Amino acid sequence: MSNRKPRVVVVGNGMVGHHFVEYVCEQGWQTQWELVVIGAEASIAYDRVQLSSYFQGKPLDDLSLSSVEAYRKWGVELKLGTRVLALDPVARTLGLSDGSSVTYDYLVLATGSFGFVPPIAGADKPQCLVYRTTDDLLAIEAAAKNARSGVVIGGGLLGLEAANALKSLGLKTHVVEFAPQLMPVQLDSAAGELLKQKIEALGVSVHTSKATRIIEDGESAELRLTFAEGDMLETDMLVFSAGIRPHDELATAAGIAKGARGGFAVDDLMQTSAPGVFAIGECASWQDKIFGLVAPGYQMARIAADTLRHLSHASSQPLPAPFTGADMSTKLKLLGIDVGAVGNSRGNDDSPFVEFNDAVAGVYKKLWLDEAGTRVTGALLVGDASDYGTLLGQYLEGTDIEGSPASLMLGEPSGADIAAKKDALVCSCHQVKKSGIVTAVNEGCETLGDIKRCTKAASGCGGCGPEVQKIIDTALAEAGKVRDKCLCPHFSHSRQALYHLCAVEDIRDFATLLSRHGSEGSADTGTKASGTALGCAICQPVAASIFATLHNDHVLGDERARLQDTNDAFLGNLQKDGSYSVVPRIAGGEITPEKLIVLGEVARDFDLYTKITGGQRIDLFGARLDELPAIWRRLVDAGFETGHAYGKSLRTVKSCVGSTWCRYGVQDSVSMAIELEHRYKGLRSPHKLKLAVSGCARECAEAQSKDIGVIATENGWNLYVGGNGGMKPRHADLFASDLSSEALFDCIDKILMFYAATANRLQRTSVWLESLDGGVDYLREVVLNDSLGLGDELKARMQRVVDSYRCEWKAAIEEPALGSRFVEFVNPTPAELTQLPYRRVRGQKMPPLAGEMSEALRIEIKELS
Repeated sequence: MSNRKPRVVVVGNGMVGHHFVEYVCEQGWQTQWELVVIGAEASIAYDRVQLSSYFQGKPLDDLSLSSVEAYRKWGVELKLGTRVLALDPVARTLGLSDGSSVTYDYLVLATGSFGFVPPIAGADKPQCLVYRTTDDLLAIEAAAKNARSGVVIGGGLLGLEAANALKSLGLKTHVVEFAPQLMPVQLDSAAGELLKQKIEALGVSVHTSKATRIIEDGESAELRLTFAEGDMLETDMLVFSAGIRPHDELATAAGIAKGARGGFAVDDLMQTSAPGVFAIGECASWQDKIFGLVAPGYQMARIAADTLRHLSHASSQPLPAPFTGADMSTKLKLLGIDVGAVGNSRGNDDSPFVEFNDAVAGVYKKLWLDEAGTRVTGALLVGDASDYGTLLGQYLEGTDIEGSPASLMLGEPSGADIAAKKDALVCSCHQVKKSGIVTAVNEGCETLGDIKRCTKAASGCGGCGPEVQKIIDTALAEAGKVRDKCLCPHFSHSRQALYHLCAVEDIRDFATLLSRHGSEGSADTGTKASGTALGCAICQPVAASIFATLHNDHVLGDERARLQDTNDAFLGNLQKDGSYSVVPRIAGGEITPEKLIVLGEVARDFDLYTKITGGQRIDLFGARLDELPAIWRRLVDAGFETGHAYGKSLRTVKSCVGSTWCRYGVQDSVSMAIELEHRYKGLRSPHKLKLAVSGCARECAEAQSKDIGVIATENGWNLYVGGNGGMKPRHADLFASDLSSEALFDCIDKILMFYAATANRLQRTSVWLESLDGGVDYLREVVLNDSLGLGDELKARMQRVVDSYRCEWKAAIEEPALGSRFVEFVNPTPAELTQLPYRRVRGQKMPPLAGEMSEALRIEIKELS
């Protein structure tokens, strides 16, 4: 070579190719090289991980990772909208689609991958699209304008992102997956089944164990998919997201070795078999493995850059540490559902594990351990991924667990808390440690966006975002600065502030709230589905709860239905088998023989599993979505009403028999419990509420473990506040003693409305009370001494809720617009109406075991068809 600068050509300007350039320029090495970047897409590098945010209103420009001006300032030549058609590794030249050619000294292939379209007859129809690039987004958006329904083939990460896109565009959405479960690479059968249930509860139909045989013109829609089993599904548009394949077309003619599954074969320093040619990201095959996440690609980019630095400086610079594989951990939100996978998330057959399955809350966690049971080798999280950062840190560090594995999985305090460690690795995508984030905060980066820009933490896969935010909050608090209390990216206000804005301005719908106080502006900003404001899975349910607390309109009326959480959306709790529970209100646990008979008859006629709960109610499990209105009709006609078991609202008021029957009782606890339950049964709040009334100090109703507890005394009632019998039990604080019945209701009215007005999102009364400055003493000042002058207003708001109550079940069966959402199929086939082959245990039906569920469903549908 002459004295000229070595020319380094990068083919590909995706996330990994851009990271290579950015890393080189951060080191200042571009001044020693002539750096040329060739990108096939017309747009500059963008965040492919966040593609679906476009359908939530985020402009495409906001996805950009850089700008043409930034490349110009770096001194990097940028050729966009240009493909490399030929590679000659001997002459070291590239033939381009514009007819020109480029020579190189070193070549970095970051060509990425393309969406795989299975070899299905009819897959080339114009209504069949792929989900991979920004151009694909625009094509999907255009096709959706003339469509009512859409199908995504592929139930992996990208497939579920694509499903979210179609749902956001207002289409009836289906997901078709060849495997027996969703996300088969990351999840086990139990986690996949729970994810399926949660997604179906959002109105997206999931079809697993389905092989599409042919795509033809449809009769009731544009397309008809015929499956290998013989059954069919019609849709107006189809999106393929069935995996990726590396863009390795240049390899064959250039004589570059490929991996067993395709891709440019590379060694531990990202070098291909051709001299001076490197490959990084999804087009690279290392030990016949292709890595489809961004973090391994970034690691490859840095190793390739460091190796080039060594080669171009006559070995004066040391070689980098070799690539030894990559952590494939990931955390994301799929259709608003938290999913996390750490390390070997599926484990091994003989590996010890700890498993947690909360069917009521819809949370599944599994922790895989080494043979000694002391170190984390993998983890699964569905429904609640708040512990992802802690588990990832424990896995990456490879240290012994302090305390029990169960405590670690359930988020209980231990030495493994990543935010408490001195210098733990927080962001594995960009190798950012806690110390780097703290330093950035102390230097003026005080928001998550600032930290992303100055350290790149949380800007890769985004899974470490919550842990980064926790570190930011702690660092700001230690510096004596005010912490950001934004609810979500759409609102710069806390839940408390939004509540007050809605109350003062009488805001009753989400579009108005977003228009006046949201960061996205009005409902027609950006790309919105059907012209409506969207928001996200955080702010929508919060707004719905606030509207319900203030005005108590039906949760499914008008535009409110789309704001609701999974269970509220169908007025019933979704169960692990995809069915729903029905829980009528039984105030105070008191029930007549006639009503007991009705419950038995309904359970018998609909073959429902029946259980008496600890909250003195009778739960009925196993109802299909389309059966709910008929069940509700039977119960409403018999005098029952909804028990709100699905809502963030009052669930039940437990009681003992009190002075009516018990020789120790000093007050009529049953009558008081019934009065309390009927007064507060319509109240929606930041989290669920449970009350109890004990007839004497023997405490048979366990009132001190409830949000509101009442214990009878000879002089009246003792009132307790802030108890919680959940995963972190807390005894309630004594608020006032020997209250009259009138004073008791007055206090509870004000306490509950003050809680609803000031608590954070999903904050139980126990946590809320502990977070109040001054705690229970401050609450006494507000309620008993009216220190804020809010007493009359709090009472008036509660009375409006009481006066406007109506049974949500009754309204749903009487109003056609509300009842239509419970029609699951039109002209259903036997396969669509079938349920899982339930087991019989102790005389009642039970869903099949989790591991058998997907296979059992597949077999039964096949036999019916």
